[in-house]
Amino acid sequence: MSARAPLSSASHALAPLRIGDREVGLGQPSYVVAEIGINHNGDMALARDGIAAAKEAGADAVKFQNYKTEDFLSDRGLMYSYVSAGKEVTEPQYDMFKRYELSDTQVVDLAEYAKQQRIDFHATPTSKAGIDVLMAAGVGVLKNGSDFLGHLPLIQDMGRTGLPTVLSTGMASASAIEDAINAFRSTGNEQLIVLHCVSKYPTPANELNLNRIATLRDSFGTHVGFSDHSEGVAAAAIAVSMGAVWIEKHFTISRDLPGPDHRFSSTPDELAALVRACRTADQAMGRGALASGTAEAVSAGSFTLSCVAARDMSPGERVSADDIAFRRPGNGWPPSLSEKLVGRTLKNAVESGHLFSLDDF
Repeated sequence: MSARAPLSSASHALAPLRIGDREVGLGQPSYVVAEIGINHNGDMALARDGIAAAKEAGADAVKFQNYKTEDFLSDRGLMYSYVSAGKEVTEPQYDMFKRYELSDTQVVDLAEYAKQQRIDFHATPTSKAGIDVLMAAGVGVLKNGSDFLGHLPLIQDMGRTGLPTVLSTGMASASAIEDAINAFRSTGNEQLIVLHCVSKYPTPANELNLNRIATLRDSFGTHVGFSDHSEGVAAAAIAVSMGAVWIEKHFTISRDLPGPDHRFSSTPDELAALVRACRTADQAMGRGALASGTAEAVSAGSFTLSCVAARDMSPGERVSADDIAFRRPGNGWPPSLSEKLVGRTLKNAVESGHLFSLDDF
């Protein structure tokens, strides 16, 4: 994988973060996360299949949700409607979330399976106890969901672990984002990635607002990523080109599975295409130098110009400006230095079109 250059002078102060054996940040390959979330449907076999498929697709990490329903929901009368396997379903939120809730043991088991598959594992906790489970599982990064951005005590608990942490900012105001970042930094931990996120599933192109990536980075001095809820791969690749160091995409084995999130999640083939698009964007970014690169240097000899004799000339003649023409190839005396040839005396005869060099004089 090719590295990318920092996008601005302000970005140079952002040191890369280390997640597992990977450095993540500007100048490093983008970090692609397959967000399995609750798409395991409470089935451990399906969860393992999702991890293996994400690895096969080329993702750097898988993300699950490590929540306890009671941490955020007590009113069992709250209803939720969604499309599942082509049918509209309405049910109590409590029942739905309970059905997909992972036990502490299951979280640790999935982390171990991901380790065997050689893919990073992390999850979104909803309490200090959930953080402790993830620490015991050996995760290299923590993730805070958009819905929990206002839970400042939890964000501080994340900061105190010393681990890199990702804060998602869907639905959030600038002041809410600032409060969350300040809460995290108050712990002395600076290892932070802020995710640009539009909480609409799927997000149409005209609502993606990818320019917000640069605004977040410049406003808060943090690494920035993109939680991609759009269809296709274009938005993720564009986000990488705009400085997103972390790309997150919902992921499922099949959209035909029952459940609220499968219909807008990427399939294994789509995730593989997204990974390829991000890797292409990584490579295309280059290092930002104004000088021509290696590929152009190969072409320069054929496609640029040199100083050549405009006519046949004899030994002893002095070269005038009219005696110099500019022709391909470009591996001779450069046109920008043509004045330095004027007035020199030829040692040998030259034919029209001869590439001048200092050996001629």
